[in-house]
Amino acid sequence: MTAPATTPRAVVLTHSAAEGPGTLADWLPAAGLDLDVIALWDGEPVPELGGYAALVVMGGPQQAYDDSSAPWLRAVKDLLREAVRDEVPTLGICLGAQLLAEACGGRVAKGADGIEAGARLVAKRDASWEDELFAEVPFTPTVVQWHEDAVVDLPPGAVLLASSPRYAHQAFRVGTRAWGLQFHIETPPEMVRGWGVNLAGPVLAAGLDPVALAERAVEELPEVEACWRPFVERFAAVAQGRGRKVLPLVAAPSDS
Repeated sequence: MTAPATTPRAVVLTHSAAEGPGTLADWLPAAGLDLDVIALWDGEPVPELGGYAALVVMGGPQQAYDDSSAPWLRAVKDLLREAVRDEVPTLGICLGAQLLAEACGGRVAKGADGIEAGARLVAKRDASWEDELFAEVPFTPTVVQWHEDAVVDLPPGAVLLASSPRYAHQAFRVGTRAWGLQFHIETPPEMVRGWGVNLAGPVLAAGLDPVALAERAVEELPEVEACWRPFVERFAAVAQGRGRKVLPLVAAPSDS
């Protein structure tokens, strides 16, 4: 008698009660990838990667360049390096992307142009059209931003996938299966509204209204879902061995 097939699982690392998996908690299971959510901020240990089909690292208030800002950061970086080495599909969001960059030889620092907050547009770079997750993303997708630190230098060999005028390194890929997003795509309304209240200080210092920024971002969340839920579904497909390779565009031959 054949044993029943088990559903592939992803491990999701969270660094803060305010930045859980959000909509990913629905989108990934609906796409066939069950989740084990690890609350590092609540004392749960960094897990072993073996047996997981994917790794997801969420955002948080810590500094990716300062391991003393949380006792688990060094172990998370070790796990990210292991995932890149072993080609385990990996998605880092905000702090998760910064940790991926730092773990693989890039550099993160406090953003020179101040906080980036609210609903914003990013623009795809040329290489994104050949990336299996980004190829079908619109040219200038809507995202949610709420960060002070930024990826200053990408890891050696990393592929830049999206930029913005304020901070150039908005999305990138390290190796074949590890993606970093400086921005957020997983934010339900209550998460964004919470940031507008609880993470208001840097926004106020920049002369902006954090509650108004949060409310405008909430208005854009249907657009965010329309763009980024399919992106998450493609990530889940990669984790299940169903990802499709995107072939480079080939110029049409000339008549001469």
